[in-house]
Amino acid sequence: MLYDYTIATGSGGELNLADFKGKVILIVNTATGCGFTPQYAPIEQLYKDYHDQGLEILDIPCNQFGGQAPGTDDEIHEFCTMHFNTTFPQMKKADVNGTNELPLYTYLKSQKGFAGFEAHQYKELLEQMLAKNDPEWDKKPDIKWNFTKFVIDRQGNVVARFEPTADMAEVEACIKSLL
Repeated sequence: MLYDYTIATGSGGELNLADFKGKVILIVNTATGCGFTPQYAPIEQLYKDYHDQGLEILDIPCNQFGGQAPGTDDEIHEFCTMHFNTTFPQMKKADVNGTNELPLYTYLKSQKGFAGFEAHQYKELLEQMLAKNDPEWDKKPDIKWNFTKFVIDRQGNVVARFEPTADMAEVEACIKSLL
């Protein structure tokens, strides 16, 4: 269950997800040097608009996709606050796939696997790049790129997975339906 996990915060503490019981949670793996990095702005807007209604956002920087989050936790936090005025919690940089992946991501992927990219300017590029490295890429639940989002309902259920190509309006509609 989601509430069994803890994750390290960017400031060196531990966050127990059980503290978020009764909240809607958006969990997103991010990067500061990615074509999807501008999504920080609508994610921050979601936080401003819905935090008081019970939305929590967990930003987990990840450097596994093209080395697009190379900085330290402090540098990433400074970039996000300076360029996007982010106020939502930022966790310690971590892996979301592979041997060293956060156990939280093992759980999230077991609940909602990859179901394909939505129409987007980067869709074809992502598909070609991923296929070059692994012909079976689309059959695995792995996180495919930065800014993959999981939405958790107030009971701790993983109700949706949005790839980085998803329209942020769809993410917002999902969150609103759960608040």
